[in-house]
Amino acid sequence: QVQLVESGGGLVQAGGSLRLSCAASGRTFSSSAMGWFRQAPGNEREFVAAISRSGGSTYYQDSVKGRFTISRDNAKNTVYLQMNSLKPEDTAVYYCHAGRLLALVTTATGDYWGQGTQVTVSS
Repeated sequence: QVQLVESGGGLVQAGGSLRLSCAASGRTFSSSAMGWFRQAPGNEREFVAAISRSGGSTYYQDSVKGRFTISRDNAKNTVYLQMNSLKPEDTAVYYCHAGRLLALVTTATGDYWGQGTQVTVSS
């Protein structure tokens, strides 16, 4: 069993930055692909970014390319999402997701989810 705990959300003005963290318990973190999803009120959960087990491959939703960066530290069992140039439309609950394969994570069919952290961007 793996537990994922997100942190780093909050209220920020448009154009600002936040860094989300997702700390994973268990010994399988380095063998798990990781991803971030978000869900705004009234919307379905959507893919934001994903990173391979080694960190060598990353993928992003088009709307966040050039603004968000996903990274991981396998020694700390933590994945990060650096969010810059935030926009009001980035407002959502952000969820961490883990799975054995990157293809599963990017399609939200991995194994584990965190509880989410709220990000609110004011205009």
